[in-house]
This record gives sequence, C-alpha cells and structure tokens, in this order.
Amino acid sequence: MIASWESADAVSDQLTSGVGFPRVRLILFYKTFQLMTEGDRIKLEPSWKHALRDEFEQPYMNQLREFLRQEHAAGKEIYPPGPLIFNALNSTPLDKVKVVILGQDPYHGPGQAHGLCFSVQPGVPAPPSLVNIYKELKRDLNIDIPNHGYLQSWADQGVLMLNTTMTVERANANAHAGKGWQFFTDRIIEIVSEHQPHLVFLLWGAHAQGKQKLIDATKHLVLTSVHPSPLSAYRGFLGCGHFSRTNKFLEQSGETPIEWRLPPI
Repeated sequence: MIASWESADAVSDQLTSGVGFPRVRLILFYKTFQLMTEGDRIKLEPSWKHALRDEFEQPYMNQLREFLRQEHAAGKEIYPPGPLIFNALNSTPLDKVKVVILGQDPYHGPGQAHGLCFSVQPGVPAPPSLVNIYKELKRDLNIDIPNHGYLQSWADQGVLMLNTTMTVERANANAHAGKGWQFFTDRIIEIVSEHQPHLVFLLWGAHAQGKQKLIDATKHLVLTSVHPSPLSAYRGFLGCGHFSRTNKFLEQSGETPIEWRLPPI
C-alpha cells in the first residue's frame, strides 16, 4: 500500500511512463482512492467512516487498491471519478438512511457515473433503465417524467443508492466485478440492516436479490422485482408500485416519506 503523497508521486511517475495515460489524472485518481481508504485520512462521512473503519484494513482492500493501480498502469479509464467513488455514502449518512436501492456497477460511458446507482450527471440523457423507473413513478404516483437523470435529491433525503461494485472500466461493464468491492458493499448492506430500525430495500433484478440474505427481513420491508432494464421491465417492474409502498411503510414507521419528484436543474 502506498504510504505517502511523495511515494504516490513516485509510483505515478512509473505508472505513466510509456503508457500514454495523462499523468495528472492518474495521480489525482490514485491519491484520491489512497487517501479515501487509508487510516485516519479516509475521506468519508463520519458515521460511515466509523462503521467501516475495519474494512479498510482488510486484505481484500489492499488487493483492490493494487488492482486499480494496475488498471491505471495499463492506461485504462475508470469511472466514476475518484472523488465520487463513495458519493452514495457521503450523500446519505448512516443515521439518515431510510431506503436502500441496489445497483450492480456504475455506468461505463464518459460523464455518466457519479457514485449513485441508476443516476447520471447533469446534462447526460437518462439511460433506458432510468427512463423505466420514471415511467413507473408516473404510473404509481403521477409524477411527471423529468428532463434529466440526476437523482442526487433522493440520496439527500435518505435513499442509499449503492452499486455493489463501485468502479468500472470505460466501455466494459462488470470489468471490476469480483475484484473486492463485493466484500465492501456486502458489509455496507449488513451494517445498515443492523443499525437502522425500519428500512425499505428495493431489490430490482437477480443480482440485487442475491443480497437479500444480508438483510433482516423481520424489521425491514424488502420489495423485489425484475430489473427496470428494457429487457425485463415489462415482466413486472412496470406496475410494481414500489414507490408508493415505500412511502406508506415509512409513514407507518413514523418517518417522513421520500419526495420522489426531482427538482429541476
């Protein structure tokens, strides 16, 4: 593991030699990931930093760092940008989580991913799965379909929007699956299930439903459906009513419901 800014500089110089990858981008990404996952310098929202502190010392995390270093050494572009890798955690403190939506891995197109599952950055067209989410919101709660795909306001209200693999290679979906993120995000799911009294988990698709064993269904509401992808949404996602059912459960639990209507940007 790289131990200082100076040694990170030295490694970055070696990594970029002859591979044609812009040196400054590699330094910024690698330093960001290093500083976000190293001891007292972890750049995380305090409640998550405390809850996940032990995870950053696990062997799998060192292996994940090394994998990302090697990917950059090979000149590969990785999304989301380093400062946004942990955006889901930084946007939604542990004590504020009301709802958990699980995705698989980040969008792999330029400018799309910003660390929240299903969400894209301002100015980027909503991908097909998100369009179907909007269609279900319209059917379920009569919420007009917005002209953007930026879901940050959901995260700010307590919706933990977690990809179970938190990075991806450009134009190569699932390229970082099985590289260590799965242990980290499994632990996040366990922690939030243990810590919070009454949550709603929205598990769309087989991958998300594979995490159901990590959730205490005796105190949380677990809603399942096929994935909102155009390949499957017509087989049960459209018509599932998950958004109204989520808010009904939250209200019954004494929590403020989610305002699913997105503000204009």
